[in-house]
Amino acid sequence: MTIGEALRDASIRLENVGGSGRLDAVFLLAHAASVSRAEMIAHRERELEPDVAERFLALVAQRERGLPLAYVTGEAGFYGRMFGVHARVLVPRPETELAIEWAVRHLRAIGRENGRAADVGTGSGAIAITLACELPQLSVFASDISQDALSVARRNAARNNIFQHVTFLHGDLAAPLVPYAPFDCVVANLPYVPSAECASAPDPVSFEPLLARDGGPDGLALYRRFVPDLPKLIAPRGMVILEAAPANARALEQLVRDELPAAGVETIRDYAGLDRLVVAAIAPAA
Repeated sequence: MTIGEALRDASIRLENVGGSGRLDAVFLLAHAASVSRAEMIAHRERELEPDVAERFLALVAQRERGLPLAYVTGEAGFYGRMFGVHARVLVPRPETELAIEWAVRHLRAIGRENGRAADVGTGSGAIAITLACELPQLSVFASDISQDALSVARRNAARNNIFQHVTFLHGDLAAPLVPYAPFDCVVANLPYVPSAECASAPDPVSFEPLLARDGGPDGLALYRRFVPDLPKLIAPRGMVILEAAPANARALEQLVRDELPAAGVETIRDYAGLDRLVVAAIAPAA
Protein backbone atom coordinates (compact mmCIF):
# COMPACT_ATOMS: atom_id res chain seq x y z
CA MET A 1 0.00 0.00 0.00
CA THR A 2 1.36 3.41 -0.96
CA ILE A 3 1.01 6.59 1.06
CA GLY A 4 -1.45 7.94 -1.50
CA GLU A 5 -3.59 4.80 -1.36
CA ALA A 6 -3.60 4.81 2.44
CA LEU A 7 -4.66 8.46 2.55
CA ARG A 8 -7.41 7.90 -0.02
CA ASP A 9 -8.90 4.91 1.79
CA ALA A 10 -8.71 6.57 5.21
CA SER A 11 -10.22 9.80 3.90
CA ILE A 12 -13.26 7.86 2.69
CA ARG A 13 -13.62 6.06 6.04
CA LEU A 14 -13.35 9.32 7.99
CA GLU A 15 -15.45 11.46 5.65
CA ASN A 16 -18.41 11.57 8.03
CA VAL A 17 -16.39 11.95 11.23
CA GLY A 18 -16.10 15.63 12.08
CA GLY A 19 -16.20 16.81 8.47
CA SER A 20 -12.41 16.77 7.94
CA GLY A 21 -11.64 13.24 6.78
CA ARG A 22 -8.80 14.13 4.43
CA LEU A 23 -7.04 16.34 6.96
CA ASP A 24 -7.48 13.80 9.74
CA ALA A 25 -6.03 11.07 7.53
CA VAL A 26 -2.93 13.14 6.83
CA PHE A 27 -2.46 13.93 10.54
CA LEU A 28 -2.85 10.29 11.54
CA LEU A 29 -0.50 8.91 8.90
CA ALA A 30 2.16 11.50 9.71
CA HIS A 31 1.80 10.57 13.39
CA ALA A 32 2.02 6.83 12.67
CA ALA A 33 5.13 7.30 10.52
CA SER A 34 6.72 9.96 12.78
CA VAL A 35 7.30 12.32 9.85
CA SER A 36 6.01 15.77 8.93
CA ARG A 37 2.73 16.16 7.08
CA ALA A 38 4.55 17.95 4.26
CA GLU A 39 6.89 15.00 3.76
CA MET A 40 3.96 12.61 3.80
CA ILE A 41 2.09 14.50 1.07
CA ALA A 42 5.23 14.99 -1.03
CA HIS A 43 5.90 11.24 -1.30
CA ARG A 44 2.48 9.81 -2.07
CA GLU A 45 3.97 7.08 -4.27
CA ARG A 46 6.16 5.67 -1.49
CA GLU A 47 5.25 2.25 -0.09
CA LEU A 48 4.31 2.16 3.58
CA GLU A 49 6.32 -0.03 5.89
CA PRO A 50 4.11 -2.83 7.29
CA ASP A 51 4.47 -1.65 10.89
CA VAL A 52 3.54 1.92 9.90
CA ALA A 53 0.51 0.69 7.97
CA GLU A 54 -0.60 -1.37 10.98
CA ARG A 55 -0.27 1.60 13.36
CA PHE A 56 -2.07 3.86 10.91
CA LEU A 57 -5.05 1.53 10.49
CA ALA A 58 -5.38 1.22 14.27
CA LEU A 59 -5.43 5.03 14.60
CA VAL A 60 -7.99 5.38 11.82
CA ALA A 61 -10.24 2.85 13.56
CA GLN A 62 -10.15 4.91 16.76
CA ARG A 63 -10.96 8.13 14.92
CA GLU A 64 -13.72 6.35 12.99
CA ARG A 65 -15.41 5.58 16.33
CA GLY A 66 -15.58 9.34 17.00
CA LEU A 67 -12.62 9.68 19.35
CA PRO A 68 -11.19 13.23 19.11
CA LEU A 69 -8.14 13.46 16.88
CA ALA A 70 -6.08 14.80 19.79
CA TYR A 71 -6.96 11.78 21.92
CA VAL A 72 -6.08 9.41 19.08
CA THR A 73 -2.62 10.94 18.62
CA GLY A 74 -2.18 11.85 22.29
CA GLU A 75 -1.27 15.46 21.57
CA ALA A 76 -2.73 18.80 20.56
CA GLY A 77 -1.30 22.10 19.38
CA PHE A 78 -1.84 25.32 21.31
CA TYR A 79 -0.23 28.71 20.66
CA GLY A 80 2.52 27.13 18.55
CA ARG A 81 3.45 24.40 21.04
CA MET A 82 2.48 20.76 21.44
CA PHE A 83 0.78 19.39 24.55
CA GLY A 84 0.12 15.84 25.59
CA VAL A 85 -3.59 15.14 26.10
CA HIS A 86 -5.80 12.16 26.83
CA ALA A 87 -9.30 11.42 28.01
CA ARG A 88 -8.67 12.85 31.50
CA VAL A 89 -8.31 16.44 30.23
CA LEU A 90 -10.09 18.78 27.85
CA VAL A 91 -8.47 19.26 24.45
CA PRO A 92 -7.06 22.84 24.26
CA ARG A 93 -9.18 25.04 21.99
CA PRO A 94 -7.96 27.67 19.50
CA GLU A 95 -10.34 30.27 20.97
CA THR A 96 -8.55 29.98 24.32
CA GLU A 97 -5.41 31.39 22.70
CA LEU A 98 -7.13 34.78 22.90
CA ALA A 99 -6.75 34.65 26.69
CA ILE A 100 -2.98 34.28 26.25
CA GLU A 101 -2.84 37.33 23.99
CA TRP A 102 -4.72 39.46 26.51
CA ALA A 103 -2.69 38.25 29.48
CA VAL A 104 0.71 38.74 27.86
CA ARG A 105 -0.21 42.16 26.48
CA HIS A 106 -1.48 43.38 29.85
CA LEU A 107 1.48 42.08 31.86
CA ARG A 108 3.86 43.81 29.47
CA ALA A 109 1.82 47.01 29.55
CA ILE A 110 2.04 47.28 33.35
CA GLY A 111 5.68 46.19 33.48
CA ARG A 112 4.93 42.95 35.34
CA GLU A 113 6.51 40.42 32.99
CA ASN A 114 8.36 39.21 36.10
CA GLY A 115 5.24 39.21 38.29
CA ARG A 116 2.79 36.46 39.21
CA ALA A 117 -0.03 34.86 37.26
CA ALA A 118 -2.64 32.26 38.20
CA ASP A 119 -4.37 29.70 35.99
CA VAL A 120 -7.49 28.31 37.67
CA GLY A 121 -8.67 24.90 36.45
CA THR A 122 -5.48 24.30 34.49
CA GLY A 123 -6.41 20.93 32.92
CA SER A 124 -3.64 20.02 30.48
CA GLY A 125 -1.67 23.05 31.67
CA ALA A 126 -1.84 24.73 28.25
CA ILE A 127 -2.59 28.23 29.59
CA ALA A 128 -0.13 28.18 32.49
CA ILE A 129 2.70 26.66 30.47
CA THR A 130 2.17 28.99 27.52
CA LEU A 131 2.25 32.04 29.79
CA ALA A 132 5.50 30.81 31.33
CA CYS A 133 7.01 30.19 27.89
CA GLU A 134 5.95 33.57 26.54
CA LEU A 135 7.16 35.44 29.65
CA PRO A 136 10.11 33.45 31.05
CA GLN A 137 10.49 35.72 34.11
CA LEU A 138 6.85 35.25 35.13
CA SER A 139 5.97 33.05 38.12
CA VAL A 140 2.91 30.99 37.24
CA PHE A 141 0.68 29.12 39.68
CA ALA A 142 -1.81 26.60 38.28
CA SER A 143 -4.57 24.82 40.17
CA ASP A 144 -6.95 21.97 39.44
CA ILE A 145 -9.27 19.77 41.46
CA SER A 146 -8.29 16.73 39.38
CA GLN A 147 -5.06 14.96 40.28
CA ASP A 148 -5.22 13.21 36.90
CA ALA A 149 -5.26 16.58 35.14
CA LEU A 150 -2.35 17.85 37.24
CA SER A 151 -0.35 14.78 36.29
CA VAL A 152 -0.88 15.60 32.61
CA ALA A 153 -0.04 19.27 33.20
CA ARG A 154 3.22 18.44 34.98
CA ARG A 155 4.32 16.23 32.10
CA ASN A 156 3.49 19.00 29.66
CA ALA A 157 5.56 21.47 31.67
CA ALA A 158 8.52 19.10 31.47
CA ARG A 159 7.88 18.54 27.76
CA ASN A 160 8.08 22.29 27.15
CA ASN A 161 11.14 22.75 29.42
CA ILE A 162 9.30 25.12 31.73
CA PHE A 163 8.68 22.93 34.79
CA GLN A 164 10.69 25.15 37.14
CA HIS A 165 8.57 28.22 36.30
CA VAL A 166 5.13 26.73 37.03
CA THR A 167 3.86 25.70 40.46
CA PHE A 168 1.03 23.17 40.27
CA LEU A 169 -1.46 23.10 43.14
CA HIS A 170 -4.20 20.61 43.92
CA GLY A 171 -7.48 22.00 45.17
CA ASP A 172 -10.84 23.53 44.42
CA LEU A 173 -10.93 26.79 42.45
CA ALA A 174 -9.25 29.67 44.34
CA ALA A 175 -8.56 27.80 47.60
CA PRO A 176 -5.01 26.55 46.82
CA LEU A 177 -4.05 29.88 45.21
CA VAL A 178 -4.99 32.31 47.99
CA PRO A 179 -1.75 31.73 49.99
CA TYR A 180 0.27 32.85 46.94
CA ALA A 181 -1.80 35.96 46.14
CA PRO A 182 -1.90 38.65 44.96
CA PHE A 183 -1.52 37.92 41.26
CA ASP A 184 -0.97 40.39 38.44
CA CYS A 185 -3.12 38.26 36.17
CA VAL A 186 -5.75 35.62 36.91
CA VAL A 187 -6.95 33.42 34.05
CA ALA A 188 -9.75 30.88 34.42
CA ASN A 189 -11.25 28.58 31.82
CA LEU A 190 -13.73 26.78 34.06
CA PRO A 191 -16.43 24.39 32.82
CA TYR A 192 -19.08 26.62 31.25
CA VAL A 193 -21.32 24.34 29.18
CA PRO A 194 -24.90 24.00 30.51
CA SER A 195 -25.62 20.50 31.82
CA ALA A 196 -28.36 19.85 29.27
CA GLU A 197 -25.96 20.58 26.42
CA CYS A 198 -23.34 18.29 27.95
CA ALA A 199 -25.82 15.43 27.97
CA SER A 200 -26.53 15.85 24.26
CA ALA A 201 -23.03 16.79 23.09
CA PRO A 202 -22.10 15.27 19.72
CA ASP A 203 -18.91 13.36 19.03
CA PRO A 204 -16.07 14.11 19.50
CA VAL A 205 -16.95 16.44 22.40
CA SER A 206 -18.84 13.66 24.19
CA PHE A 207 -15.55 11.81 24.71
CA GLU A 208 -14.10 14.67 26.77
CA PRO A 209 -14.36 14.51 30.60
CA LEU A 210 -17.66 15.75 31.98
CA LEU A 211 -15.83 17.32 34.93
CA ALA A 212 -14.09 19.66 32.47
CA ARG A 213 -17.27 20.62 30.58
CA ASP A 214 -20.32 20.67 32.85
CA GLY A 215 -20.98 24.15 34.24
CA GLY A 216 -24.35 23.40 35.84
CA PRO A 217 -27.85 24.41 34.68
CA ASP A 218 -26.79 27.67 33.01
CA GLY A 219 -23.07 26.97 32.66
CA LEU A 220 -22.05 29.42 35.40
CA ALA A 221 -22.23 27.27 38.55
CA LEU A 222 -18.47 27.15 39.07
CA TYR A 223 -18.00 30.81 38.20
CA ARG A 224 -20.60 31.76 40.83
CA ARG A 225 -18.42 30.01 43.40
CA PHE A 226 -15.16 31.40 42.04
CA VAL A 227 -15.89 35.05 41.22
CA PRO A 228 -16.46 36.10 44.90
CA ASP A 229 -12.85 35.10 45.61
CA LEU A 230 -11.38 37.37 42.94
CA PRO A 231 -10.76 40.27 45.38
CA LYS A 232 -8.50 37.92 47.38
CA LEU A 233 -6.50 36.94 44.31
CA ILE A 234 -5.99 39.95 42.07
CA ALA A 235 -3.44 42.72 42.61
CA PRO A 236 -3.97 46.44 41.92
CA ARG A 237 -3.52 47.11 38.18
CA GLY A 238 -3.98 43.40 37.57
CA MET A 239 -6.26 41.74 35.05
CA VAL A 240 -8.85 38.97 35.34
CA ILE A 241 -9.54 36.92 32.21
CA LEU A 242 -12.41 34.42 32.25
CA GLU A 243 -13.50 32.25 29.34
CA ALA A 244 -17.21 31.58 28.84
CA ALA A 245 -19.70 30.36 26.27
CA PRO A 246 -21.21 32.91 23.89
CA ALA A 247 -24.61 32.26 25.46
CA ASN A 248 -23.55 33.07 29.03
CA ALA A 249 -20.63 35.49 28.66
CA ARG A 250 -22.78 38.58 29.29
CA ALA A 251 -24.24 37.03 32.44
CA LEU A 252 -20.71 36.27 33.63
CA GLU A 253 -19.73 39.86 32.87
CA GLN A 254 -22.47 41.03 35.24
CA LEU A 255 -21.27 38.66 37.98
CA VAL A 256 -17.79 40.16 37.69
CA ARG A 257 -19.12 43.74 37.68
CA ASP A 258 -21.07 43.05 40.87
CA GLU A 259 -17.99 41.63 42.61
CA LEU A 260 -15.43 44.14 41.25
CA PRO A 261 -17.43 47.39 40.93
CA ALA A 262 -14.32 49.57 40.55
CA ALA A 263 -12.85 47.48 37.72
CA GLY A 264 -13.20 48.09 34.02
CA VAL A 265 -15.13 45.03 32.85
CA GLU A 266 -15.91 44.07 29.26
CA THR A 267 -16.78 41.07 27.12
CA ILE A 268 -14.36 40.25 24.31
CA ARG A 269 -15.29 38.45 21.10
CA ASP A 270 -13.19 35.58 19.81
CA TYR A 271 -11.75 35.10 16.32
CA ALA A 272 -15.15 33.91 15.08
CA GLY A 273 -16.90 37.03 16.36
CA LEU A 274 -18.54 35.25 19.32
CA ASP A 275 -18.60 36.51 22.91
CA ARG A 276 -15.82 34.52 24.58
CA LEU A 277 -13.82 36.31 27.29
CA VAL A 278 -14.84 38.45 30.23
CA VAL A 279 -11.94 40.75 31.07
CA ALA A 280 -11.64 42.92 34.19
CA ALA A 281 -8.90 45.54 34.50
CA ILE A 282 -8.29 46.36 38.17
CA ALA A 283 -7.73 49.97 39.19
CA PRO A 284 -4.39 51.07 40.72
CA ALA A 285 -4.13 51.16 44.51
CA ALA A 286 -5.50 54.34 46.06
